Amino acid sequence: MEAFLVSTGIVALAEMGDKTQLLSLVLAARFRKPWPIVLGIFAATLANHALAGAAGSWVTGVLGPDVLRWVLGGSFIAMALWMLIPDKLDEGDASTAPRFGVFGTTLLAFFLAEMGDKTQVATVMLAAQFNAWAAVVAGTTLGMMLANAPVVWFGDRITRKVPIKAVHTIGALVFLVLGVLSLLSSRA
Repeated sequence: MEAFLVSTGIVALAEMGDKTQLLSLVLAARFRKPWPIVLGIFAATLANHALAGAAGSWVTGVLGPDVLRWVLGGSFIAMALWMLIPDKLDEGDASTAPRFGVFGTTLLAFFLAEMGDKTQVATVMLAAQFNAWAAVVAGTTLGMMLANAPVVWFGDRITRKVPIKAVHTIGALVFLVLGVLSLLSSRA
């Protein structure tokens, strides 16, 4: 349960102001069909994070506990620093709907936008940290949905009222604490 809850919270915080949240807003404004967009986000996130979680679980089996502790600690601290760098949506992230439809466009755009993103990297690290693939993937997927579905339904009213810098700072502190705890924990 801890892996699920931590994964949900971290990804929901990390996603605030992220380029995929901005992509959600752009897709909602462009297509004005919230259900296919939300379902596309869900499917893309589930696929992307399932792969990332599998990579994290694999890393756990390959690295010894001491090496894994240092890699995870350093990775969480690097994520803390990365959280402080705001994301910007690239102009070409959203494709036109006629070719793939709203669902397909969202699925493709979201899957590609998540490649190498903070939340994908966090999913790899969390799966390695907790060695609980299903709980981490479920948690990170829920975190993405908690951050992105409201944006689709409520549009820019939410993004104007959320102090993004504060959310990024809190997320960075959470990653920093996890990094320090990973480095200080003994896995003997």
